[in-house]
Formats: sequence, C-alpha cells, structure tokens
Amino acid sequence: MKTFEFSIIASGLDPEAEDFADRFFDAGCDDATISFQKGHIIVDFARDAASIDAAICSAVECVEKAGAHVDRVEPDPLVSLSDIAARTGLTRAAITNYSKGDRSENFPSPVARVTSKTSLYDWASVATWLYQHKQLPREKAIEAEAVRVANAALESHEDLGGVLKGRLSAYEKELDRAA
Repeated sequence: MKTFEFSIIASGLDPEAEDFADRFFDAGCDDATISFQKGHIIVDFARDAASIDAAICSAVECVEKAGAHVDRVEPDPLVSLSDIAARTGLTRAAITNYSKGDRSENFPSPVARVTSKTSLYDWASVATWLYQHKQLPREKAIEAEAVRVANAALESHEDLGGVLKGRLSAYEKELDRAA
C-alpha cells in the first residue's frame, strides 16, 4: 500500500447543512479534509491504495456515496512553467530552458494561453516528457496520466474503473518502451 494525495472537486451539496462533513466521513472519506472554496466542495485525500487508479476510483465512489457530484480530480492538469518547477523540484530556470529547447528538444507545447507570458501546459504530457528525460520518477508520470484519464472518463460519463485500468496499463507499457 502507498499513500496517494489528490483532490476531488465536487458540487451538489449544501456546505451550510448541519450534516455536511458527516456525510463525507460516513461515506468513507475519513482520510480526507473537506472544505468549500470558490463555490466548490474540495475533498483533499491522502488515500492508501495499491495503485493510483484504485485510490482515485475508491475516492470518487465515496464522494458520490456522500451525495455529491464529482466534477473533476486535481492536481490541476494545466500548469505554468512555475507550477512545473514546483511540482518537480527543478528550478524555474531549468524548466524555462527545457521549454525553449535550450537543454533538450521536443518539450510539449503549451495548450492554453499560448500567446500570453504565462502559457499553460498539459501536466500529463510534461510529466511524460520529464520522465523520458530522467527528470521525474516514473510513478509521478503515471499519477499525472491517471488524473488526466480520470477527468476524461468523468467528463464523458464512462466507467471510471475500467477506463483507468485499461488506459493506465497501456500508458505504462508505452513508458517502458520509451525508456
């Protein structure tokens, strides 16, 4: 067992209700901190599980059991160069050099705010690239991909468990081939 940390952003419950926090605790979210921020329910998990997909699936199930609607899983899939540096422990200068192609080629292109000074990148793509360049542990790349796959499955109303297991298995094989 390993402890996985992530957040579930949810909606659909009144945070002023007397039983608000108890609903989550009774539903199995006893390894999470519940808060309400900017109009959203934030359920911050430190969940013990055999794998990231098992952790996310069980957490989503518990949040839904509490009566909330799961909107997405975080950490946020869109990151700035500063966010990338913070998540990886690399310097902001190193990440900037990677993004400019000064240290290595084919760093992922930004996916949002492309024309601004603070472009945003897809964290899963960046994590994969960093793993392939020996700058990020394999498990961190897998966790980033798991969040991406989970959010896609939630958005399209697919079977979360089946999609996560299948796509992560394929992703891990892809990582092994590229290493």
